[in-house]
Amino acid sequence: MTRTRSDAHPLTVGIDVGGTNIRASVVDGDGVVLDTVQSPTPHSSGALEDAIARAVRELRGRHPVDAVGLAVAGFVDSDRSTVRFAPHLPWQDTAVAQRLTDRLALPVLLEHDANAAVLAEYRFGAAAGGHNVVLVALGTGIGAALLINGQLYRGSHGIAPELGHLQVVPQGRACACGKRGCWERYCSGTALADTAIEMLATEQEHSVLAKDVFPDPGSLTGRRVAGAAQDGDPLALRVMADFARWLGLGLAFVGDIFDPDLVVIAGGVSGSAPLFLDEAREEYAAALTGRGHRPLARIRTTHLGEAAGMIGVAELARTALIAGR
Repeated sequence: MTRTRSDAHPLTVGIDVGGTNIRASVVDGDGVVLDTVQSPTPHSSGALEDAIARAVRELRGRHPVDAVGLAVAGFVDSDRSTVRFAPHLPWQDTAVAQRLTDRLALPVLLEHDANAAVLAEYRFGAAAGGHNVVLVALGTGIGAALLINGQLYRGSHGIAPELGHLQVVPQGRACACGKRGCWERYCSGTALADTAIEMLATEQEHSVLAKDVFPDPGSLTGRRVAGAAQDGDPLALRVMADFARWLGLGLAFVGDIFDPDLVVIAGGVSGSAPLFLDEAREEYAAALTGRGHRPLARIRTTHLGEAAGMIGVAELARTALIAGR
């Protein structure tokens, strides 16, 4: 059923602009997703903006939409109008908000996807009631966001906090950021596959996963490792144990730096949390400075799942719209 807007709670569109797919949803003032469309992400800026415009036009044909928010996996400037850099998208130093505002004749706002997700979880989900909250999004890499006393912290230039690129292994695995040994190279969907490949040489005889992928290790994905671990495959279970250790150690770094009362684990890998989260909590508690003499952060998984970024950026667009009236 098409829902009508009100001046107090206008309908807005939240768009998750990912490296693989664009997902656009109409979201109401209660954080409820009313309608969604999806399409592959084009590889040129013009085609990408065309695809976003098509998605908004389709949703506007069914709902009275008043504003648009884009959740982007990349560096967004402090006034949330320009994409400085996005490793999996064609925008660099591009005034995306103004270009799409002119094209759609609707106000358009940008936000980093992890920032949008933590705001959604704080308003409607797992971070409700938290004060100092860190969201860690485990996907292809690691995205992160920070709330201080309920307020989003973006840093001086809109970039903070890039927790995925904390160096945890000096001269470790090469990272696309140009450094080596970054946390996300050991604790992400990509890392699951990389760790499994490294372990293949020592775990083949009793592992179905090892036998299946040994002829073509490049075909292995993190999702496949998680599925094999769910089935009890010994290689996959070793990989998940290694992943849990790195997650716990990284969260201890986060605890030492920010001292949050709540951590939300989000992203695609969070769906496999039963395979690693208890062990990660134990590792975090053992590695935290002052362990035994300080409270531990609560560590939860997302309540909103993959919709969190869309819900959060739609809420930001709604808030900005109401404030500007």
